[in-house]
Amino acid sequence: MTSDTSPTLAEALAAGTAVLDGGMSNQLESAGHDLSDELWSARLLAERPEAITEAHLAYFEAGANVAITASYQATFEGFAKRGIDRERAAQLIALSVELARDAARQARAKGVRRPLWVAASAGPYGAMLADGSEYRGRYGLTVDELERFHRPRLEVLAAARPDVLALETVPDTDEAEALLRAVRGLGVPAWLSYTVAGDRTRAGQPLEEAFALAADADEVIAVGVNCCAPGDADTAVATAARVTGKPVVVYPNSGEAWDAESRAWRGRSTFSPEQVEGWRASGARLIGGCCRVGPEAITEVARTLTAA
Repeated sequence: MTSDTSPTLAEALAAGTAVLDGGMSNQLESAGHDLSDELWSARLLAERPEAITEAHLAYFEAGANVAITASYQATFEGFAKRGIDRERAAQLIALSVELARDAARQARAKGVRRPLWVAASAGPYGAMLADGSEYRGRYGLTVDELERFHRPRLEVLAAARPDVLALETVPDTDEAEALLRAVRGLGVPAWLSYTVAGDRTRAGQPLEEAFALAADADEVIAVGVNCCAPGDADTAVATAARVTGKPVVVYPNSGEAWDAESRAWRGRSTFSPEQVEGWRASGARLIGGCCRVGPEAITEVARTLTAA
């Protein structure tokens, strides 16, 4: 855990809100790092781990309470494609948690006194494929096969003792079911967040059906959405709160659109700190940003929540 004196994240959510960080990739790219590799930010776990710590620290200093680790695309299979054996891959996956924890220590040394937590990211199966399929889902795998894919990485992340497991950017209910099975018995709480389009998952299932899967999961302390358009978060937050009765997690993208062919962002940002008040009123207790949402926006989110 990040601090023996801090409340658990679940305790904090019962009492109020916590601010999530923003996009790891855009923060690393703004520092000059090339993430065009299939491993994305996970490549820097091996090559430039200090850069990841610096990115986490920037968000803690901006006002975030929670750092989401750089393990979204860190998988045994993905590392194997680069010739990294299973033992070393496990070390790198665990390192992602330690880097975030080290950033929390540095933040405290710089005078940050609010509670800080580490969320260990577990991205969807499609993230490992690095072909954009995490935004479509329906990989042609069974729930059992997806569970077997996720469980080993989750075991490594859980053993590194993060404060919470972030089961994030989930595109469909099959993968959500697999992840919910995979976290059972690990001894670390989790949140489950879908990537959505309108009032449905990216694979097209109604959000009521998707959120309901986590309603009775004791391991899950929050349910919601991430890596979606800010406008799509409005309905999703209210739906998640109504269906599950759990605290809601919400961290959308900037609103720009990702062009997979040119590997570039198009359009303009529509992420607005003013939306934060509405999300909070609808049940959101973990609020931040995902792709293209940087430290300045997180500072505004923190100010808005503090004022509220």
